[in-house]
Amino acid sequence: MTIAPETAIEIATSTALEVRDLRVSYRPAHQLVEVVHGVTLSVSRGRTLALVGQSGSGKSTIALAAAGLLPKRGEVTGGSITLASRDVTRFTDRDWRPLRGSEIGFVPQDPLSSLDPLQTIGSRLGAELKRHGVPRGEREARAAGLLARVGIVDAAHKLKLRPHELSGGQLQRVLIAIAISGSPQLLIADEPTSALDVTVQRTILDLIGELREELGLAVLLITHDLALARERADDIAVLHEGIVVDQGAAERVVSDPHDDYTRELFANAPALSPDRYAYLLRPVDPAVDVAIEVTGLTKTFPGSPRPAVNGVDLRVRRGSIHALVGESGSGKSTIARIVAGLEPYEGGSVKVAARRLQLVYQNPLSALDPRFTVRQLLDEPIALSTDLSAADRAARVTTALDHVALPQKVLGSRPHDLSGGQRQRVAIARALALSPEVLVLDEPTSALDVTVQTQIVDLLMELRDRDELTYLFISHDLSLIRQIAEEVTVLEHGRLVENAPTAELFAAPRDEYTRRLIDAIPQTS
Repeated sequence: MTIAPETAIEIATSTALEVRDLRVSYRPAHQLVEVVHGVTLSVSRGRTLALVGQSGSGKSTIALAAAGLLPKRGEVTGGSITLASRDVTRFTDRDWRPLRGSEIGFVPQDPLSSLDPLQTIGSRLGAELKRHGVPRGEREARAAGLLARVGIVDAAHKLKLRPHELSGGQLQRVLIAIAISGSPQLLIADEPTSALDVTVQRTILDLIGELREELGLAVLLITHDLALARERADDIAVLHEGIVVDQGAAERVVSDPHDDYTRELFANAPALSPDRYAYLLRPVDPAVDVAIEVTGLTKTFPGSPRPAVNGVDLRVRRGSIHALVGESGSGKSTIARIVAGLEPYEGGSVKVAARRLQLVYQNPLSALDPRFTVRQLLDEPIALSTDLSAADRAARVTTALDHVALPQKVLGSRPHDLSGGQRQRVAIARALALSPEVLVLDEPTSALDVTVQTQIVDLLMELRDRDELTYLFISHDLSLIRQIAEEVTVLEHGRLVENAPTAELFAAPRDEYTRRLIDAIPQTS
């Protein structure tokens, strides 16, 4: 078959990014360590390629290499990177400078660490437009136009603000405005929504999709969220330990994965396996005793214009898994701390019928003393709360470690020596060391990769079933809540908007806010 010259040119130039046999290494000391091993992928204009993998898989390293943003200790040691038919593999930072924004836009994961806290949004956008040759007299209007284009209301006013004066979703929109300021062909988005609530996540992804259609962008989406990749991408490449193990059209990769690792990832994704724990869930029985009863709870923080918690009623039945869900600022973590006795409140009442209650925090690294070994971390609460001998305490420490499936060899380790999943297991073991009847779990898996999250949730479900524990489970992840909870309470701006058995709430939500939360879950079919 012969392709006409015009068609050949069109095909050649439609590929915005091509990576061939890419190898990237880091130099942690005096020796190069390869972390990306011969990766080949491409993304064309008007299409989205999702690069999916767990932490440490190399996906962000590939994104940084493709944008010429590798840190000094990182280098491309093999293969090639072609950007719009231009080989940029050996480009210096000086070579890259005119291409950033005009040929390639990069949206980083964390807006606060990417924006100068002392610089106004207008100043930051103005500097970017200056770099693209926009005359001084036109920059403010162009900057306001960019903010309006990415959906920021009252753009002229927002130009005068600094990053801390904007919400997380607004900041992510600012980063997208910066990325498209020079009309690039390729947009690389590195986990652009991982720190955002589900409804804000949907609006940001909708925006990226609109820009792709309107500007003919090629989009390289870096994510660990498999349901999101399935919903938003045309193609998916699955990365494992620096190697692409599966690649193809999104629907094919999801429905017919060619690699065991891909199959494991999709089996562990909450949105793609909603019935994983169905056999362990119990029907809501109003006759069962109440373990936690909250009535008319009110809490206002000093200087705040409105209550963080406003007249909330909550009943958690003994032996149940009760989820408290809502977006950031809804009051769910404040309620968790009040129930755990760690936060005072000014109105209403809190009754905990259980003899012992423990709180498991979202981030174990900040909750565990870095100076302590695992043995000390588990022994401390037992020593403070009981009169047990050292030998009996050691036996209880061993039992707690066994309950969370950690080997005895970690007893001499400190938190920084452990993986994220191991640290969360230690945090759970520490809570279990005092034989609690109730666990208050504040976003216990939100910082974990999907497979590690599944391991932790498997553990929690097993412990609930074995020890008849009661869980108050705080989360913004409705896919996970649909899997594990028997009853759900929905909060918005400190108010209770809905409470119902899980299946009933997802099938027929009564409140418009609940419907918006559920509609924002990535679609799986």
